[in-house]
Amino acid sequence: MTEFPGTAPIEDDTDEALAREEDQSWLRLDRRMLLVHPVDETIKFLPVLLVSFLVGSRSGNHVWGLAVVALSVVLGLVRWFTTTYRIGPVHVQLRRGIFQKRVLSIPRSRIRSVDVEARPLHRMLGLSVVRIGTGQRAAGKTDSNRFELNALSAELVPDLRETLLTHAVHPDPEPATETSDPLSSATEIGHWRPSWVRYAPFSITGIATIAALVGIVFQYGAASTIDTNRISDGVESLEHVGIALVILGGLVVLLAAASALACVRYLITFGAMTLTDDGRILHVSHGLISTRQTTLDRARLRGTTVKEPLLLRAAGGATLEAIMTGVSADKGESSLLLPQAPRGECERVMGTVIGDERQAAVPLDTHGPTALRRRFNRALALPILLAVVLLVLSSLGRTVDWTAWAATALLLVGAVALAWDRYRGLGHAVIPGWLVTRSGSLDRARHSLEADGIIGWTVHQTFFQRRSGVATVVAATPAGTGRYLVTDIPVEDAWALVEAVTPGGGDVWAHR
Repeated sequence: MTEFPGTAPIEDDTDEALAREEDQSWLRLDRRMLLVHPVDETIKFLPVLLVSFLVGSRSGNHVWGLAVVALSVVLGLVRWFTTTYRIGPVHVQLRRGIFQKRVLSIPRSRIRSVDVEARPLHRMLGLSVVRIGTGQRAAGKTDSNRFELNALSAELVPDLRETLLTHAVHPDPEPATETSDPLSSATEIGHWRPSWVRYAPFSITGIATIAALVGIVFQYGAASTIDTNRISDGVESLEHVGIALVILGGLVVLLAAASALACVRYLITFGAMTLTDDGRILHVSHGLISTRQTTLDRARLRGTTVKEPLLLRAAGGATLEAIMTGVSADKGESSLLLPQAPRGECERVMGTVIGDERQAAVPLDTHGPTALRRRFNRALALPILLAVVLLVLSSLGRTVDWTAWAATALLLVGAVALAWDRYRGLGHAVIPGWLVTRSGSLDRARHSLEADGIIGWTVHQTFFQRRSGVATVVAATPAGTGRYLVTDIPVEDAWALVEAVTPGGGDVWAHR
């Protein structure tokens, strides 16, 4: 068997091409992966290796640690010998497995994305990881059904990606020349700036990282080293200093550490990010240590989503994602166009991507007083219930500490602010060919969905919505989240909205 020669056959789905494909030989990955696979396997076994090292340190016997290292190296080497692939005119096929052989076959006509990633060791050796996707929601969620070539020579990847995407982005391709560059005619429509790192702390990334580190430490026996007597002595000493002051100081330190970690992760993940457009594909590239390149087929673009979580919105920032057919929104970075960035920049790039700069400034229709009342009713239910409980306890002669009243009052104020902000964020607009909908407060998102991408409509009412005279309109689409909601719209306007976006879609309900 040989390694990838650098050229792939032109796509062809004839019987003759299928017969030629069956005669093709299976190829191996680049030989340099013999240096990378053992490292990857060792990293996978790192928790076991740490436990073995601790056990060996206590017993003076390090055989277990050495055995784990040896096993990981052997598995890494065996992976190269047991992994082969074939790129034919009809299918791309991947054959792998040590104890159980698996063959993954993808028709060339169904390839919709070719993502390229290079981790630090890959970059040092001039290698890249190539992932081929079909745009199906079920694909790519587990390692067993992910078509991943780990790895090929980085010099061969651009031509391979262009050839595999010919069907997706070049229905009638011109013959490629040896000097052709698939991105040479692309125009840069967005790029990352170092000043954007100021938006990184306005997320839960840093806190989540700290929580994960603490969890790992406790998982491997750190809890057994804690002296409860010292903790008791420490609590008693804190009473002289002031527990509230110590807690406040601890929160400040925690937020500082979380912000620093979030900034570091942001720089490493999204540094040097560029977004280019050649009229057929959107090409996203980012990363300082590990680089990642994602191609998004414009033919499958159905809109964009501007996400504005509460903290990021307060700092004037947002993120931008593409709504792509067959790409589930829960994959995160697979459809990401811009990370945390100024909202104005996200709106500018959004207008450029969808070809309609009006949408950023279009006013949204509000949903009326009923929608406002429903948000206040739901937000105030808990604080009012707590206030009633405290009043009942007081009337029964029970002593209620003032802190309980203060906490209830703060909860009430926060609920009022949340309800009002949720209503302010609720709205929709219909532009010729587009549906724009926005909702949420803590996780506000504004979706611009192309009307041609909507495959069905649903208008539903809960029991309380029927009593209030409002309804929720659901636009179904095979792109993004799969369903986009216009919540608590007056029921008499629901099918009028459907008719405005999809003429004829509401006719069946006109006389019901």
